[in-house]
Amino acid sequence: MLSDLTRLLRERKPGSTRSRQNVALLPGLTAEIYPSSILRMEGGFLFLAAQGEEKSLWVWAALPASGVAAALEGKTVPAAGIFLLKKCPLHHVNAVLLREAFAFLRPAAVGPGNSIGLGDRLGLAGPGQLRAVAGSGFMPVLAQQSIRELERTRRRPEEVLDAALWAALEEGYQGGFGADADHLKTEEDIDRMRHAGFLLFTLDPGEQVDQGADRYDAQTLTARFAALPWQELETDPRSALSRFAERSIPLKLDGLLEPSRSEALRAWVKYGAAIARASGLYRHLRGRFGSSPFELEISVDETESATTPFEHYFLASEIRRLGVSFQALAPRFVGGFEKGVDYRGDLEAFRTAYGRHLSVCQTLGGYKLSFHSGSDKFRVYEVVASFPESRIHLKTAGTSYLEALRTLAVCDPALFREILDFSRRGYEEEKRSYHVSADLRRVPRAADLADRELAGLLDQDDARQVLHVCYGRVLTTLDPAGALRFKPRMLACLGRNEETHYGFLEKHIRRHLQSFLRG
Repeated sequence: MLSDLTRLLRERKPGSTRSRQNVALLPGLTAEIYPSSILRMEGGFLFLAAQGEEKSLWVWAALPASGVAAALEGKTVPAAGIFLLKKCPLHHVNAVLLREAFAFLRPAAVGPGNSIGLGDRLGLAGPGQLRAVAGSGFMPVLAQQSIRELERTRRRPEEVLDAALWAALEEGYQGGFGADADHLKTEEDIDRMRHAGFLLFTLDPGEQVDQGADRYDAQTLTARFAALPWQELETDPRSALSRFAERSIPLKLDGLLEPSRSEALRAWVKYGAAIARASGLYRHLRGRFGSSPFELEISVDETESATTPFEHYFLASEIRRLGVSFQALAPRFVGGFEKGVDYRGDLEAFRTAYGRHLSVCQTLGGYKLSFHSGSDKFRVYEVVASFPESRIHLKTAGTSYLEALRTLAVCDPALFREILDFSRRGYEEEKRSYHVSADLRRVPRAADLADRELAGLLDQDDARQVLHVCYGRVLTTLDPAGALRFKPRMLACLGRNEETHYGFLEKHIRRHLQSFLRG
């Protein structure tokens, strides 16, 4: 066995095949080793291997074993002679031990460069996602999950981090990955994600954004302005308005902002309470971390009306005035950022607005613009990549779930048919909390399609949205016996066909980055 491990290490090269290789661990005991996962450690090796549908962590070390080899929980295989051979489950305790032993398996700072969030609702997408990002210059945020997603999938934050670790180990990836606690709205949510080990926190004060501010008459605006939480905002109405109204604000890349008194008033009414809430959440987070570093994103993207360039300037500068340090901001961009489909809107209007937003970032010292609902917005990527000053964080999640369904459509058509009809029945209810516009009449029933036509639904906008928004119900619905109806069969199919699954993911996620690679 030692010679096999040494040979696999010697033959392993960047970009070489990652296919599992059958190795005799002992006479009569074989497993399919993931060559990229082999790690040297003091006295031996660690590696991932599969036996049938079961994937495990294995330890091979000289006796007496010490350090992580001894600490990992597992079943020792007898008859290994003077060596320890131990089969260890991929559970949380072992993940914690590996994070303590190997720095590259811990969440890392994302930093100021381009980055991409890679949500994984099933916990199996990481290897394919890492293959897609390889060589792109984008930092992968491999562990990314919102509180809403955790609730809908009934996962724990620790599961999300552990899935990222096993993916990095399987691929032999040592370039560092981020962990984003997405769309946090409460102190309790922050504490839950911090305790799990997340380092990037996306604060979402969207519930405090006044959605009617763009439509209020002068009297209503004045009343709502007076009622803002001025103590929390650490200013007074007169000073607050004078900082922006009737002033010329030069932008570094693109002209001036010249807000009127009315525009300044509307900005305060629209975002004032949200600024106060974000500041309060930040202070709570800062108190929890003390002097330890963390990263912050502010998100106000889930609103009805677009964030204007002036509102962006106002929001960012007021948040900073309150001492909040952030690395990325997600405004509500102009146009349609619906789930699971390409950008819907006037692309030239987006280009003009994006250029102004980028100018605001540059003027205020630089931070990344974050694109939520960033999955599949290929027309937008072309525009963004055309600005050499762009630094962005691109968030995806649902698109990886859809690539899992594509794998089912190809490899287990009967299961995909069940999920398709189940999602059609649940769409009208599930769509209420998403920005989607699919017409169910344009999504065929499973019985109306041949097997060879099923995968094509993943290239049709209406079907993509119907399948996308029902993920929570698909992953958590029980059968009459009280067992999960779909999820175990989905995981089994993806496990049996993991290279097909990884291939679909690699191709699709890589498409998100192509516009940024041409220069």
